[in-house]
Amino acid sequence: MKEILIILINAILIENFVLAKFLGICPFLGVSKKLDSAVGMSGAVIFVMVISSAITHAIYTYLLVPNGLEYLQTIIFILIIATFVQIVEIVLKKYVPALHSALGVYLPLITTNCAVLGVTVLNIDKGFGFFEAVINSLGAGLGFMLALVLFAGVRSRLEDSKIPKSFQGLPITLIAASLVSLSFMGFAGVVEGLFG
Repeated sequence: MKEILIILINAILIENFVLAKFLGICPFLGVSKKLDSAVGMSGAVIFVMVISSAITHAIYTYLLVPNGLEYLQTIIFILIIATFVQIVEIVLKKYVPALHSALGVYLPLITTNCAVLGVTVLNIDKGFGFFEAVINSLGAGLGFMLALVLFAGVRSRLEDSKIPKSFQGLPITLIAASLVSLSFMGFAGVVEGLFG
């Protein structure tokens, strides 16, 4: 149980895919303007990450490795991720059209979101078993959500602030993102102290 908790906390805080590994920056910067769209995108990413990781781990372990086809992992993983993104898009379009239109072009971009592909590949590279891979993917998705929600809050505060003209727009957004990222660096020591 302790190992599972370490994997989960590590994926959420220490090895956060957005703030520590800098994967998935496009939706991080594009969807974090409003809290509603940040939460909606995060939910979609969590779903795609967990389901894709479970299926890619099984396919890699029971189909690719026994047949010596490991070199096809990236292509197979992208196809699986794309399939689940399409399912999410169809469901959101039918049942939550407001969220679907708020996410706009960023929803199909989950297919090429390197954080989603990254978690599936890193699960294999780290030698995680099936359950560990699913937990790591859940943690990575929750970490993605935490980063988006925190940054949506920061950006809402920036809208109400007087910012020098030369820093308005993308420059202040990138500065704020780097400060939020730096704040996550301190979690490494805290978790080591708890579980070390």
